[in-house]
Amino acid sequence: MNSTRKRELYKKIGVVALPIVFQNIIDAAVNSADILMLNYVGQDAISAVSLANSMVGILFMFLYGIGTGIAMLAAQYYGKGDLKTIEKVEGIGLKFALSIAILGAVACLTIPKTLMKIYTPNEVYIEIGAKYLMYIAPGLLFWAISAVYMSILRCIGKVTTSTVLEAIALVCNVGLNAVFIFGLFGAPKLGVIGVAIATTISRFIQLVGCIVVSLSKPGVVLTFKTMFKRNKVLEKDFFSMAMPAIGNDLAWSLAFSVYSMILGHLDSDAVAANSIVNVVRNLGTVMCYGIGMASGIIVGQILGEGSMEEGIEAGHICLRLSVISGILGGLVVIALMPFTLKHADLTPVALDYLKFMLWINSYYITGTAVNTCLIAGVFRAGGDSKFGFKCDLIDMWFYAVPLGLLAAFVFKLPVKVVYFLLCTDEFVKWPWVFKHFYSHKWAKNITRETAEINEMNHGDGVTGSSEEGPDSK
Repeated sequence: MNSTRKRELYKKIGVVALPIVFQNIIDAAVNSADILMLNYVGQDAISAVSLANSMVGILFMFLYGIGTGIAMLAAQYYGKGDLKTIEKVEGIGLKFALSIAILGAVACLTIPKTLMKIYTPNEVYIEIGAKYLMYIAPGLLFWAISAVYMSILRCIGKVTTSTVLEAIALVCNVGLNAVFIFGLFGAPKLGVIGVAIATTISRFIQLVGCIVVSLSKPGVVLTFKTMFKRNKVLEKDFFSMAMPAIGNDLAWSLAFSVYSMILGHLDSDAVAANSIVNVVRNLGTVMCYGIGMASGIIVGQILGEGSMEEGIEAGHICLRLSVISGILGGLVVIALMPFTLKHADLTPVALDYLKFMLWINSYYITGTAVNTCLIAGVFRAGGDSKFGFKCDLIDMWFYAVPLGLLAAFVFKLPVKVVYFLLCTDEFVKWPWVFKHFYSHKWAKNITRETAEINEMNHGDGVTGSSEEGPDSK
Protein backbone atom coordinates (compact mmCIF):
# COMPACT_ATOMS: atom_id res chain seq x y z
CA MET A 1 0.00 0.00 0.00
CA ASN A 2 1.42 3.40 -0.98
CA SER A 3 2.20 6.14 1.53
CA THR A 4 -0.64 8.38 0.31
CA ARG A 5 -3.24 5.71 1.06
CA LYS A 6 -1.65 5.05 4.46
CA ARG A 7 -1.93 8.75 5.32
CA GLU A 8 -5.59 8.64 4.30
CA LEU A 9 -6.15 5.68 6.61
CA TYR A 10 -4.46 7.47 9.52
CA LYS A 11 -6.70 10.48 8.85
CA LYS A 12 -9.81 8.30 8.64
CA ILE A 13 -8.99 6.60 11.94
CA GLY A 14 -8.28 9.99 13.54
CA VAL A 15 -11.62 11.43 12.39
CA VAL A 16 -13.45 8.58 14.14
CA ALA A 17 -11.12 8.19 17.14
CA LEU A 18 -10.76 11.83 18.22
CA PRO A 19 -14.46 12.45 19.03
CA ILE A 20 -14.55 9.13 20.92
CA VAL A 21 -11.39 10.11 22.83
CA PHE A 22 -13.00 13.46 23.64
CA GLN A 23 -16.11 11.61 24.83
CA ASN A 24 -13.95 9.36 27.03
CA ILE A 25 -12.13 12.39 28.46
CA ILE A 26 -15.46 13.94 29.46
CA ASP A 27 -16.63 10.63 30.91
CA ALA A 28 -13.43 10.19 32.92
CA ALA A 29 -13.53 13.83 34.05
CA VAL A 30 -17.09 13.39 35.28
CA ASN A 31 -16.14 10.23 37.19
CA SER A 32 -13.25 12.15 38.71
CA ALA A 33 -15.61 14.95 39.70
CA ASP A 34 -17.96 12.39 41.28
CA ILE A 35 -15.16 11.00 43.42
CA LEU A 36 -13.92 14.47 44.36
CA MET A 37 -17.42 15.49 45.44
CA LEU A 38 -18.00 12.23 47.31
CA ASN A 39 -14.69 12.95 49.03
CA TYR A 40 -16.64 15.54 51.04
CA VAL A 41 -19.18 12.90 52.07
CA GLY A 42 -16.49 10.50 53.31
CA GLN A 43 -14.28 7.50 52.56
CA ASP A 44 -17.17 5.11 53.23
CA ALA A 45 -19.26 6.78 50.52
CA ILE A 46 -16.43 6.52 47.98
CA SER A 47 -15.87 2.84 48.75
CA ALA A 48 -19.57 1.91 48.75
CA VAL A 49 -20.27 3.60 45.42
CA SER A 50 -17.19 2.00 43.90
CA LEU A 51 -18.36 -1.48 44.96
CA ALA A 52 -21.94 -0.81 43.82
CA ASN A 53 -20.62 0.32 40.45
CA SER A 54 -18.86 -3.03 40.11
CA MET A 55 -22.36 -4.52 39.81
CA VAL A 56 -23.52 -1.78 37.43
CA GLY A 57 -20.31 -2.41 35.47
CA ILE A 58 -21.50 -5.94 34.70
CA LEU A 59 -24.61 -4.51 33.03
CA PHE A 60 -22.43 -1.98 31.24
CA MET A 61 -20.33 -4.79 29.79
CA PHE A 62 -23.53 -6.54 28.62
CA LEU A 63 -24.51 -3.34 26.82
CA TYR A 64 -20.98 -2.88 25.51
CA GLY A 65 -21.05 -6.42 24.13
CA ILE A 66 -24.42 -5.77 22.48
CA GLY A 67 -23.05 -2.51 21.09
CA THR A 68 -20.03 -4.23 19.57
CA GLY A 69 -22.31 -6.95 18.20
CA ILE A 70 -24.32 -4.21 16.52
CA ALA A 71 -21.14 -2.51 15.33
CA MET A 72 -19.80 -5.71 13.74
CA LEU A 73 -22.78 -5.79 11.40
CA ALA A 74 -23.68 -2.08 11.19
CA ALA A 75 -20.16 -0.88 10.29
CA GLN A 76 -19.86 -3.39 7.46
CA TYR A 77 -23.37 -2.72 6.14
CA TYR A 78 -22.60 1.01 6.24
CA GLY A 79 -19.46 0.33 4.20
CA LYS A 80 -21.80 -1.40 1.78
CA GLY A 81 -24.30 1.50 1.90
CA ASP A 82 -27.27 -0.52 3.26
CA LEU A 83 -29.04 1.65 5.90
CA LYS A 84 -32.28 -0.36 5.85
CA THR A 85 -30.51 -3.46 7.10
CA ILE A 86 -28.82 -1.37 9.80
CA GLU A 87 -32.28 -0.37 11.11
CA LYS A 88 -33.16 -4.06 11.40
CA VAL A 89 -29.93 -4.70 13.30
CA GLU A 90 -30.82 -1.80 15.61
CA GLY A 91 -34.16 -3.44 16.41
CA ILE A 92 -32.46 -6.70 17.36
CA GLY A 93 -30.02 -4.80 19.60
CA LEU A 94 -32.82 -2.85 21.31
CA LYS A 95 -34.77 -6.01 22.04
CA PHE A 96 -31.78 -7.67 23.68
CA ALA A 97 -30.45 -4.57 25.49
CA LEU A 98 -33.82 -3.70 27.05
CA SER A 99 -34.34 -7.29 28.21
CA ILE A 100 -31.00 -7.23 30.05
CA ALA A 101 -31.59 -3.71 31.45
CA ILE A 102 -35.02 -4.66 32.83
CA LEU A 103 -33.54 -7.67 34.62
CA GLY A 104 -30.76 -5.50 36.05
CA ALA A 105 -33.16 -2.76 37.18
CA VAL A 106 -35.47 -5.27 38.87
CA ALA A 107 -32.52 -6.83 40.72
CA CYS A 108 -31.27 -3.41 41.89
CA LEU A 109 -34.75 -2.51 43.16
CA THR A 110 -35.65 -5.79 44.85
CA ILE A 111 -32.39 -7.30 46.18
CA PRO A 112 -29.86 -4.43 46.43
CA LYS A 113 -28.39 -5.58 49.76
CA THR A 114 -27.92 -9.11 48.47
CA LEU A 115 -26.01 -7.72 45.49
CA MET A 116 -23.78 -5.63 47.77
CA LYS A 117 -23.03 -8.60 50.02
CA ILE A 118 -21.36 -10.29 47.07
CA TYR A 119 -18.64 -7.65 47.20
CA THR A 120 -18.19 -6.85 50.87
CA PRO A 121 -19.16 -8.01 54.39
CA ASN A 122 -18.96 -4.40 55.62
CA GLU A 123 -22.47 -3.45 56.80
CA VAL A 124 -21.88 0.28 56.29
CA TYR A 125 -20.87 -0.25 52.66
CA ILE A 126 -23.82 -2.61 52.12
CA GLU A 127 -26.33 -0.06 53.45
CA ILE A 128 -24.94 2.87 51.45
CA GLY A 129 -24.43 0.87 48.25
CA ALA A 130 -27.94 -0.65 48.40
CA LYS A 131 -29.51 2.82 48.41
CA TYR A 132 -27.35 3.83 45.47
CA LEU A 133 -28.43 0.78 43.44
CA MET A 134 -32.14 1.39 44.12
CA TYR A 135 -32.06 4.96 42.86
CA ILE A 136 -29.92 4.24 39.82
CA ALA A 137 -32.19 1.38 38.62
CA PRO A 138 -34.53 3.44 36.35
CA GLY A 139 -31.53 5.02 34.63
CA LEU A 140 -30.41 1.59 33.43
CA LEU A 141 -33.40 1.42 31.06
CA PHE A 142 -32.71 4.87 29.58
CA TRP A 143 -29.04 3.97 29.26
CA ALA A 144 -29.77 0.71 27.38
CA ILE A 145 -31.77 2.46 24.63
CA SER A 146 -29.25 5.29 24.25
CA ALA A 147 -26.30 2.87 24.14
CA VAL A 148 -27.79 0.99 21.18
CA TYR A 149 -28.64 4.11 19.20
CA MET A 150 -25.29 5.80 19.82
CA SER A 151 -23.51 2.63 18.69
CA ILE A 152 -25.47 2.92 15.45
CA LEU A 153 -24.60 6.61 15.11
CA ARG A 154 -20.88 5.88 15.43
CA CYS A 155 -21.09 3.16 12.77
CA ILE A 156 -22.85 5.39 10.22
CA GLY A 157 -20.30 8.18 10.42
CA LYS A 158 -22.02 10.35 13.05
CA VAL A 159 -19.37 9.96 15.72
CA THR A 160 -19.43 13.65 16.63
CA THR A 161 -23.19 13.54 17.17
CA SER A 162 -22.92 10.60 19.57
CA THR A 163 -20.09 12.38 21.39
CA VAL A 164 -22.18 15.53 21.82
CA LEU A 165 -25.07 13.47 23.22
CA GLU A 166 -22.73 11.77 25.69
CA ALA A 167 -21.17 15.12 26.63
CA ILE A 168 -24.55 16.71 27.35
CA ALA A 169 -25.54 13.82 29.60
CA LEU A 170 -22.26 13.79 31.48
CA VAL A 171 -22.13 17.54 32.00
CA CYS A 172 -25.70 17.36 33.35
CA ASN A 173 -24.53 14.55 35.62
CA VAL A 174 -21.76 16.69 37.13
CA GLY A 175 -24.07 19.67 37.66
CA LEU A 176 -26.81 17.57 39.25
CA ASN A 177 -24.25 15.76 41.43
CA ALA A 178 -23.14 19.10 42.83
CA VAL A 179 -26.75 20.16 43.43
CA PHE A 180 -27.73 16.99 45.29
CA ILE A 181 -24.46 16.40 47.17
CA PHE A 182 -23.99 19.97 48.43
CA GLY A 183 -27.68 20.99 48.55
CA LEU A 184 -27.33 23.86 46.08
CA PHE A 185 -30.28 26.09 45.05
CA GLY A 186 -32.36 24.92 47.99
CA ALA A 187 -32.13 21.21 47.10
CA PRO A 188 -31.71 18.72 49.97
CA LYS A 189 -28.27 17.26 50.67
CA LEU A 190 -28.72 13.66 49.54
CA GLY A 191 -25.12 12.40 49.42
CA VAL A 192 -24.78 9.03 47.67
CA ILE A 193 -28.51 8.92 46.82
CA GLY A 194 -28.07 12.27 45.08
CA VAL A 195 -25.31 10.81 42.90
CA ALA A 196 -27.63 7.99 41.80
CA ILE A 197 -30.53 10.38 41.10
CA ALA A 198 -28.21 12.65 39.10
CA THR A 199 -27.06 9.69 36.99
CA THR A 200 -30.64 8.58 36.30
CA ILE A 201 -31.77 12.07 35.27
CA SER A 202 -28.73 12.58 33.04
CA ARG A 203 -29.37 9.26 31.26
CA PHE A 204 -32.98 10.33 30.66
CA ILE A 205 -31.74 13.62 29.17
CA GLN A 206 -29.41 11.63 26.94
CA LEU A 207 -32.31 9.47 25.71
CA VAL A 208 -34.35 12.59 24.91
CA GLY A 209 -31.35 13.87 22.93
CA CYS A 210 -31.21 10.60 20.97
CA ILE A 211 -34.89 10.94 20.08
CA VAL A 212 -34.41 14.55 18.94
CA VAL A 213 -31.41 13.59 16.76
CA SER A 214 -33.32 10.66 15.31
CA LEU A 215 -36.24 12.86 14.28
CA SER A 216 -34.15 15.75 12.93
CA LYS A 217 -31.30 14.07 11.05
CA PRO A 218 -31.45 11.76 8.02
CA GLY A 219 -29.99 8.30 8.45
CA VAL A 220 -31.04 5.51 10.80
CA VAL A 221 -34.11 6.33 12.91
CA LEU A 222 -34.46 5.38 16.57
CA THR A 223 -37.60 3.27 16.34
CA PHE A 224 -39.08 0.47 18.41
CA LYS A 225 -41.08 -1.01 15.52
CA THR A 226 -38.17 -3.16 14.36
CA MET A 227 -38.01 -4.77 17.82
CA PHE A 228 -41.22 -6.64 17.05
CA LYS A 229 -40.27 -7.79 13.54
CA ARG A 230 -38.47 -11.11 13.22
CA ASN A 231 -35.59 -11.39 10.79
CA LYS A 232 -34.17 -14.87 11.18
CA VAL A 233 -31.14 -14.29 8.98
CA LEU A 234 -29.94 -11.15 10.73
CA GLU A 235 -30.83 -12.53 14.15
CA LYS A 236 -28.67 -15.58 13.49
CA ASP A 237 -25.81 -13.41 12.25
CA PHE A 238 -26.20 -11.05 15.22
CA PHE A 239 -26.32 -13.74 17.88
CA SER A 240 -23.56 -15.87 16.36
CA MET A 241 -21.27 -12.82 16.53
CA ALA A 242 -22.74 -10.81 19.41
CA MET A 243 -23.12 -13.66 21.90
CA PRO A 244 -19.39 -14.50 21.98
CA ALA A 245 -18.67 -10.75 22.25
CA ILE A 246 -21.11 -10.44 25.15
CA GLY A 247 -19.65 -13.58 26.72
CA ASN A 248 -16.17 -12.10 26.26
CA ASP A 249 -17.09 -8.78 27.89
CA LEU A 250 -19.07 -10.51 30.62
CA ALA A 251 -16.18 -12.87 31.44
CA TRP A 252 -13.89 -9.84 31.60
CA SER A 253 -16.21 -7.65 33.70
CA LEU A 254 -17.16 -10.46 36.11
CA ALA A 255 -13.47 -11.17 36.64
CA PHE A 256 -12.89 -7.51 37.51
CA SER A 257 -15.85 -7.72 39.88
CA VAL A 258 -14.13 -10.66 41.56
CA TYR A 259 -10.98 -8.54 41.81
CA SER A 260 -13.06 -5.91 43.66
CA MET A 261 -14.60 -8.63 45.82
CA ILE A 262 -11.14 -9.95 46.75
CA LEU A 263 -9.97 -6.48 47.76
CA GLY A 264 -13.29 -5.83 49.52
CA HIS A 265 -12.80 -8.88 51.73
CA LEU A 266 -9.14 -8.10 52.41
CA ASP A 267 -8.98 -4.53 53.61
CA SER A 268 -11.26 -1.46 53.61
CA ASP A 269 -8.21 0.73 52.93
CA ALA A 270 -7.49 -1.33 49.81
CA VAL A 271 -11.08 -0.75 48.61
CA ALA A 272 -10.78 3.01 49.08
CA ALA A 273 -7.40 3.14 47.30
CA ASN A 274 -8.70 1.03 44.42
CA SER A 275 -11.69 3.39 44.05
CA ILE A 276 -9.32 6.31 43.44
CA VAL A 277 -7.07 4.22 41.18
CA ASN A 278 -10.02 3.32 38.96
CA VAL A 279 -10.69 7.02 38.36
CA VAL A 280 -7.06 7.81 37.49
CA ARG A 281 -6.83 4.71 35.26
CA ASN A 282 -9.96 5.86 33.40
CA LEU A 283 -8.22 9.16 32.67
CA GLY A 284 -5.18 7.25 31.41
CA THR A 285 -7.19 4.96 29.14
CA VAL A 286 -9.32 7.56 27.33
CA MET A 287 -7.14 7.41 24.24
CA CYS A 288 -6.78 3.61 24.40
CA TYR A 289 -10.53 3.00 24.31
CA GLY A 290 -10.96 5.65 21.62
CA ILE A 291 -8.47 3.84 19.39
CA GLY A 292 -10.08 0.49 20.21
CA MET A 293 -13.59 1.61 19.30
CA ALA A 294 -12.43 3.47 16.20
CA SER A 295 -10.51 0.41 14.99
CA GLY A 296 -13.67 -1.70 15.10
CA ILE A 297 -15.64 0.87 13.11
CA ILE A 298 -13.02 1.77 10.49
CA VAL A 299 -11.74 -1.76 9.86
CA GLY A 300 -15.34 -3.01 9.72
CA GLN A 301 -16.35 -0.39 7.15
CA ILE A 302 -13.35 -1.21 4.96
CA LEU A 303 -13.96 -4.95 5.15
CA GLY A 304 -17.64 -4.33 4.33
CA GLU A 305 -16.52 -2.59 1.14
CA GLY A 306 -14.73 -5.81 0.20
CA SER A 307 -11.19 -4.39 0.59
CA MET A 308 -9.44 -7.16 2.52
CA GLU A 309 -5.86 -5.95 2.03
CA GLU A 310 -6.73 -2.41 3.06
CA GLY A 311 -8.67 -3.70 6.08
CA ILE A 312 -5.62 -5.68 7.23
CA GLU A 313 -3.39 -2.63 6.80
CA ALA A 314 -5.85 -0.54 8.80
CA GLY A 315 -5.65 -3.17 11.56
CA HIS A 316 -1.86 -2.85 11.66
CA ILE A 317 -2.12 0.93 11.87
CA CYS A 318 -4.58 0.64 14.75
CA LEU A 319 -2.20 -1.72 16.58
CA ARG A 320 0.66 0.80 16.30
CA LEU A 321 -1.61 3.58 17.54
CA SER A 322 -2.78 1.44 20.47
CA VAL A 323 0.81 0.92 21.67
CA ILE A 324 1.44 4.67 21.52
CA SER A 325 -1.84 5.39 23.34
CA GLY A 326 -0.94 2.88 26.07
CA ILE A 327 2.45 4.47 26.69
CA LEU A 328 0.92 7.95 26.76
CA GLY A 329 -1.79 6.71 29.12
CA GLY A 330 0.84 5.41 31.52
CA LEU A 331 2.57 8.80 31.47
CA VAL A 332 -0.77 10.45 32.30
CA VAL A 333 -1.07 8.23 35.40
CA ILE A 334 2.46 9.16 36.48
CA ALA A 335 1.77 12.88 35.89
CA LEU A 336 -1.44 12.75 37.96
CA MET A 337 0.16 10.82 40.81
CA PRO A 338 1.41 13.82 42.91
CA PHE A 339 -1.96 15.61 42.65
CA THR A 340 -3.90 12.44 43.47
CA LEU A 341 -1.80 11.57 46.52
CA LYS A 342 -1.99 15.15 47.80
CA HIS A 343 -5.77 15.58 47.55
CA ALA A 344 -7.10 12.07 48.27
CA ASP A 345 -8.72 12.17 51.72
CA LEU A 346 -7.61 8.67 52.75
CA THR A 347 -5.93 7.04 55.73
CA PRO A 348 -2.10 6.72 55.67
CA VAL A 349 -2.38 2.99 54.90
CA ALA A 350 -4.81 3.64 52.03
CA LEU A 351 -2.49 6.33 50.64
CA ASP A 352 0.39 3.85 50.65
CA TYR A 353 -1.74 1.34 48.73
CA LEU A 354 -2.82 4.09 46.34
CA LYS A 355 0.75 5.03 45.45
CA PHE A 356 1.70 1.41 44.76
CA MET A 357 -1.42 0.77 42.66
CA LEU A 358 -0.81 3.89 40.56
CA TRP A 359 2.72 2.73 39.69
CA ILE A 360 1.34 -0.67 38.64
CA ASN A 361 -1.20 1.03 36.38
CA SER A 362 1.46 3.18 34.72
CA TYR A 363 2.45 0.11 32.65
CA TYR A 364 -0.73 -1.99 32.98
CA ILE A 365 -2.56 0.47 30.69
CA THR A 366 -0.38 -0.54 27.72
CA GLY A 367 -1.56 -4.13 28.06
CA THR A 368 -5.16 -2.93 28.19
CA ALA A 369 -4.67 -0.69 25.15
CA VAL A 370 -3.30 -3.42 22.89
CA ASN A 371 -5.83 -6.06 23.92
CA THR A 372 -8.78 -3.67 23.62
CA CYS A 373 -7.71 -2.60 20.15
CA LEU A 374 -7.20 -6.14 18.84
CA ILE A 375 -9.78 -8.25 20.70
CA ALA A 376 -12.64 -5.74 21.01
CA GLY A 377 -11.82 -3.73 17.89
CA VAL A 378 -9.95 -5.31 14.99
CA PHE A 379 -11.01 -8.95 15.48
CA ARG A 380 -14.67 -8.06 15.98
CA ALA A 381 -14.59 -5.80 12.91
CA GLY A 382 -14.37 -8.98 10.84
CA GLY A 383 -17.02 -10.78 12.89
CA ASP A 384 -14.39 -12.71 14.87
CA SER A 385 -15.68 -12.49 18.44
CA LYS A 386 -15.12 -16.14 19.40
CA PHE A 387 -11.35 -15.86 19.71
CA GLY A 388 -11.62 -13.05 22.28
CA PHE A 389 -14.23 -14.96 24.26
CA LYS A 390 -12.04 -18.06 24.50
CA CYS A 391 -8.92 -16.00 25.22
CA ASP A 392 -10.43 -13.93 28.04
CA LEU A 393 -12.35 -16.86 29.50
CA ILE A 394 -9.15 -18.89 29.88
CA ASP A 395 -6.96 -15.94 30.92
CA MET A 396 -9.33 -14.45 33.49
CA TRP A 397 -11.05 -17.53 34.92
CA PHE A 398 -8.35 -20.20 34.67
CA TYR A 399 -5.43 -17.91 35.50
CA ALA A 400 -6.09 -14.47 37.06
CA VAL A 401 -9.12 -15.16 39.28
CA PRO A 402 -7.77 -18.45 40.76
CA LEU A 403 -4.37 -16.79 41.24
CA GLY A 404 -5.94 -13.86 43.10
CA LEU A 405 -8.12 -16.08 45.28
CA LEU A 406 -5.20 -18.34 46.19
CA ALA A 407 -2.90 -15.40 46.89
CA ALA A 408 -5.46 -13.62 49.07
CA PHE A 409 -7.24 -16.37 50.97
CA VAL A 410 -4.98 -19.45 50.89
CA PHE A 411 -1.46 -18.04 51.04
CA LYS A 412 -2.71 -14.80 52.68
CA LEU A 413 -0.17 -12.65 50.84
CA PRO A 414 0.02 -8.88 51.44
CA VAL A 415 -2.48 -6.64 49.63
CA LYS A 416 0.23 -5.20 47.36
CA VAL A 417 1.34 -8.64 46.19
CA VAL A 418 -2.25 -9.70 45.50
CA TYR A 419 -2.88 -6.55 43.48
CA PHE A 420 0.33 -7.02 41.48
CA LEU A 421 -0.61 -10.62 40.61
CA LEU A 422 -4.11 -9.59 39.52
CA CYS A 423 -2.58 -7.01 37.18
CA THR A 424 -0.62 -9.60 35.19
CA ASP A 425 -3.77 -10.75 33.35
CA GLU A 426 -3.46 -8.45 30.30
CA PHE A 427 0.09 -9.56 29.48
CA VAL A 428 -0.39 -13.32 29.87
CA LYS A 429 -2.63 -13.45 26.79
CA TRP A 430 -0.35 -11.41 24.50
CA PRO A 431 1.36 -14.41 22.78
CA TRP A 432 -1.99 -15.84 21.62
CA VAL A 433 -3.45 -12.43 20.74
CA PHE A 434 -0.49 -11.45 18.55
CA LYS A 435 -0.35 -14.88 16.88
CA HIS A 436 -4.03 -14.60 15.92
CA PHE A 437 -3.62 -11.02 14.73
CA TYR A 438 -0.72 -11.79 12.40
CA SER A 439 -2.55 -14.81 10.96
CA HIS A 440 -5.09 -12.34 9.48
CA LYS A 441 -7.85 -14.96 9.81
CA TRP A 442 -10.09 -12.28 11.34
CA ALA A 443 -10.29 -10.27 8.09
CA LYS A 444 -13.70 -11.20 6.59
CA ASN A 445 -16.63 -9.53 4.87
CA ILE A 446 -19.68 -10.63 6.88
CA THR A 447 -22.42 -8.74 4.99
CA ARG A 448 -25.21 -10.38 3.02
CA GLU A 449 -27.03 -9.20 -0.06
CA THR A 450 -30.40 -7.51 0.64
CA ALA A 451 -32.21 -10.02 -1.56
CA GLU A 452 -30.65 -12.86 0.42
CA ILE A 453 -31.87 -11.37 3.72
CA ASN A 454 -35.42 -10.88 2.45
CA GLU A 455 -35.68 -14.19 0.64
CA MET A 456 -34.32 -16.29 3.53
CA ASN A 457 -36.42 -14.42 6.08
CA HIS A 458 -39.69 -15.02 4.23
CA GLY A 459 -38.81 -18.48 3.01
CA ASP A 460 -39.06 -21.79 4.76
CA GLY A 461 -37.15 -20.71 7.85
CA VAL A 462 -33.83 -22.23 6.74
CA THR A 463 -31.26 -19.59 7.60
CA GLY A 464 -28.18 -21.17 6.08
CA SER A 465 -24.56 -20.10 6.37
CA SER A 466 -22.07 -21.09 8.98
CA GLU A 467 -21.78 -19.44 12.37
CA GLU A 468 -19.02 -17.26 11.02
CA GLY A 469 -21.37 -15.61 8.51
CA PRO A 470 -20.98 -15.55 4.75
CA ASP A 471 -17.58 -15.93 3.17
CA SER A 472 -15.63 -12.94 1.92
CA LYS A 473 -16.97 -11.68 -1.34
